[in-house]
Amino acid sequence: MNGGIIERYLRLGLQLDRHVEGTVDAYFGPPDLAAEVQAAAPVDPAALVADAEALLAEVEDGWVRDQIAGLHTFARVVAGETLAYADEVERCYGVRPHRTDEAAFADAHARLEELLPGEGPLVDRYQAWLNAASVSREQLERIVTAVMRLGRHWTSRVVDLPAGEGVALEIVSDKPWGGFCYYLGDLQSRIELNADLRRSAGEVLNLALHETYPGHHAERCVKDDVLVRKGGRLEEAIVLVPTPQSLIAEGIAELAADLVLTSEAGAELATVVADAGVEFDMAQLLEVRRAMAACDWADVNAALMLYEDGASEAEARAYLERWGLITPERSAHGVRFMREPTSRSYIVTYSAGRELCERWVGGDLQRFRRLLTEQVRVGELLAAI
Repeated sequence: MNGGIIERYLRLGLQLDRHVEGTVDAYFGPPDLAAEVQAAAPVDPAALVADAEALLAEVEDGWVRDQIAGLHTFARVVAGETLAYADEVERCYGVRPHRTDEAAFADAHARLEELLPGEGPLVDRYQAWLNAASVSREQLERIVTAVMRLGRHWTSRVVDLPAGEGVALEIVSDKPWGGFCYYLGDLQSRIELNADLRRSAGEVLNLALHETYPGHHAERCVKDDVLVRKGGRLEEAIVLVPTPQSLIAEGIAELAADLVLTSEAGAELATVVADAGVEFDMAQLLEVRRAMAACDWADVNAALMLYEDGASEAEARAYLERWGLITPERSAHGVRFMREPTSRSYIVTYSAGRELCERWVGGDLQRFRRLLTEQVRVGELLAAI
């Protein structure tokens, strides 16, 4: 592809980040380009919209064009244009958000009633079940370190991890998210886990696999090695939040835990949790995860309530608490995330990305490997399933 187009694409992403910090999730491209953008005054958003339109007129159909279309949409929003929420999501990520019928949530709750019998409201029983396997801040680092080791071993059997790749772990506080993978380039990531919200062992396993192996870090270091270093595809040296790239990335990371936990590695991970002093039943965890999967879509319904129906934050929180079976503390955290400029539409990527990747992979680890090593387009996944 024309190198000038790729440089303009990288520049556009970096320039948008000057207006909304966090638009660029990672950058490990030419340092001179990033330094030049940082040293210059921010470009007027209307000019960035025009730049994106010019790129779209020149670039051929493909992965890069999908990315530029997402940036074009985000630039319009940054420039002050008001788009219908569903239109914004679809133009950024390539999928249109839909409302999940609450009957699906009710069915999930009915299954949980069977799995977690007892007296009192289901939400109380569910929270009590989570709390029974609660992980303290002191146990968190020990468990996650061991999970990363086992996750790395599982991942290495699916894809060749580049020599020298690695992860540094930090426990942090006061963040709008539960965990974050900062890909630093040079095959290295820094993983931050937010310790503000106490988590169950199952949630810790999911988060660690999601952020590290075979989730975000694995995808980034493998694509850096295969696509950027060996393939010369410099467009992969930037990771942009409001684009289809992020939908695929979250789909990979959301699918990661299920692939590992349901494999032979699941028993080893259960032992890791038990050795840290936490009571844990892997078989029950998997049953509850399957039952709760439908309820993950409550986040998308809540976002549509906020941004399409004009619902209040209190109404969105009550909805999340009812159908997601979460605490008021968690619902406040969830709505805070939905209100962040870079995550108001991003919230859709978790459920939609997971569904898309899960259906496309269908348990075939070679297909999962393709997601980790290739520029798979959202439209390609949609067409295939």
